[in-house]
Amino acid sequence: MEAYTDFAEVYDTFMGDVPYEEWADFLASLIEAYGVSRPVREPGEMQELEEAPESGYIQELEEAPESGYIPEFEEVSEFEEVPESGEVQELEEAPESGEVQDFEEVQEEPGVTEDALISERNLVLDLGCGTGTITELLYEKGYDMIGVDSSEEMLQIALDKKFETRSDILYLCQDMRELDLYSTVGTVVSVCDSLNYLLMDEDVLQTFHLVNNYLFPGGIFIFDFNTIYKYEEVIGDTTIAENREDCSFIWENFYSCEDHINEYDVTVFERQEDDLYRRFTETHYQRGYTLEEMKTFLEKAGLIFVTALDEKTHEAPTETSERIYVIAREHGKQ
Repeated sequence: MEAYTDFAEVYDTFMGDVPYEEWADFLASLIEAYGVSRPVREPGEMQELEEAPESGYIQELEEAPESGYIPEFEEVSEFEEVPESGEVQELEEAPESGEVQDFEEVQEEPGVTEDALISERNLVLDLGCGTGTITELLYEKGYDMIGVDSSEEMLQIALDKKFETRSDILYLCQDMRELDLYSTVGTVVSVCDSLNYLLMDEDVLQTFHLVNNYLFPGGIFIFDFNTIYKYEEVIGDTTIAENREDCSFIWENFYSCEDHINEYDVTVFERQEDDLYRRFTETHYQRGYTLEEMKTFLEKAGLIFVTALDEKTHEAPTETSERIYVIAREHGKQ
């Protein structure tokens, strides 16, 4: 799985036309309709960091639990003295599609406070967050956010944005196939075709297993992916060139119908001084998937498929859908 390195510096420049704000609005509407997470602040209200870490610092888990750890609320040890908030609650059954379960309706359980459960339920994880654009937009909508990406270079830019906005987002440098969290989260989102960078069936299946592992009971997983149709009929073997004031790029695309692997070589010319440019090239690989393949991966990973929507129409996908959103629900925790 390739990680962005030099290209991270100019990524936001070349993605300036991407409708991130529309995507964030759509994601928020899906969380509201299907999920258990809710904003913890008024939209636009920002929490200031007490001490901003130095530029370049990438936050990581100090002691990540062993791979395969599944939080089990039934086995949580009791506190010697129960905090004042006191009430301990457990989701007996995952809510049906579109149904959000209120905490007044769940039963008590020793050792876990209501505040702790609500805190986990309202966490939103941006998996494959890149430079943090979507992460910041969802944070602005009031969600508690965690961003995970395998590229330190992309996360450095995300941290720069965090310092500018004074947002309280936690960024972790992790491969999504090795996701390690301290707690469950109510929602996982993975957009901007991040999952297309997983080239093997077992990579997707492993990632989906981990997502289900760390989802709060009844939590949802929202992801998008580029379809085989897009790679075969829209992108294909094409070359795209674009010239900007401070940088230019040549994008050469090669698609293999046999294994559905899409290779693209990006050559960037970045202005350093008036007449001096730095030239570098990165090669990345993505794989096209069908909706039926994604449904199979979800089922094998224990997740429950809820619905799928075309990115442009927000209606049921068709044979000519280029990008598809999928909503799936956690299953297996009690």
